Amino acid sequence: MSVSHLDLTDPGFVADPYPALADLRAGGSVQWHEPSGRWLATTHGSVTQVLRNRAFGRLWTDLEPADEMEPFNTLHRNQLMENEPPEHTRMRRLLAGAFGRGHVERLRPGIESLAAEMVERLQPRSDLLADFAEPFPVFVIADLLGFPRTDHVLLRDWSQAIVHMYESDVDAATRAAAVQASTDFAAYVREIVEHRRTSPGDDLVTDLIAARDEGEKLSDDELVATVVLLLNAGHEASVNTFGNGLVALLAHPEQEARVRSGEVEVATALEELIRFDAPLQLFERTATTDVEVDGQAVRAGEVVACLMGSANRDPAAFEDADAFVVSRDPNPHVGFGMGLHFCLGAPLARLELQISLRALLARFGTIELRESPRRPTWVLRGYESLVCDLTETS
Repeated sequence: MSVSHLDLTDPGFVADPYPALADLRAGGSVQWHEPSGRWLATTHGSVTQVLRNRAFGRLWTDLEPADEMEPFNTLHRNQLMENEPPEHTRMRRLLAGAFGRGHVERLRPGIESLAAEMVERLQPRSDLLADFAEPFPVFVIADLLGFPRTDHVLLRDWSQAIVHMYESDVDAATRAAAVQASTDFAAYVREIVEHRRTSPGDDLVTDLIAARDEGEKLSDDELVATVVLLLNAGHEASVNTFGNGLVALLAHPEQEARVRSGEVEVATALEELIRFDAPLQLFERTATTDVEVDGQAVRAGEVVACLMGSANRDPAAFEDADAFVVSRDPNPHVGFGMGLHFCLGAPLARLELQISLRALLARFGTIELRESPRRPTWVLRGYESLVCDLTETS
């Protein structure tokens, strides 16, 4: 089945993609999208099939012109997310210990203390993205890596410039900004790596330098790319999940009340915040051999775009799928992916988001949203700002 009418860059679609995604699902679980030359997996079933099927891989192709894009290409060519076994297996094993549940749980006291400090500094009218949600995960990752917190604006700006390349039809200015950010970010990380080689610290960069997997280690390019990926993924996903989820929560006061009263645990509610308005709307996989997805033949070399937001609103997988229900359980959303490329940082992301949301709701009995302009992006879906009036709990 083929679809040619859907414009993934249309401002109306970007503002609210869910009606169009519902129409798309009704037309079939796997459809050929002529404008982008790829398959679209639209349902929960087809998306999970693609994510779990080892016949699909993340096959990185350098962007052209290669000489101009080399700083950006180098970071992606050498990172975990853009590789398949055996490289992926080796790199993931070297990283896995740092993001295991036990290690992440040991970070809880420091993250709780940071959240309390940051919430304490919020003004009665605050931009909860700029003043809280954006710096918070950067501080956490910076602490984990051993980077100075004072560099959080640099790190955030580099991250945003790089991830803007994941949208459709990026322009020359976006490409140039991504190349410059890749160059500057890589140089920054290399300088810290060299310092840690001679002056080890109690941080993840030191651990990654020393890590071995059956005698193998990360190359310098892999080490730099890994650190950049951790910052980019950890920051963007957390900020957009927080923003999208908070707006949904405030738009449903009866659901907010259930969380505030303790009727529904924050940990349970968080899963619905991730599902309802997915921070990552699209994730590509490439067929490495001829394969079938939900009855549709996909040839080797063809790309399937998994529509994560569409999968998360599929009524075949979720009862009353367009409703926001904080007690939803089970909640098999695909917010962190599935299969080989399931998000390595999911335990840390969940911990950060639970702590930040709990701290915010405990401090402020009333949160009134005043301004919430959307970012003009869809693949990474989020808000530019969330200006709120905050009333402290009496």
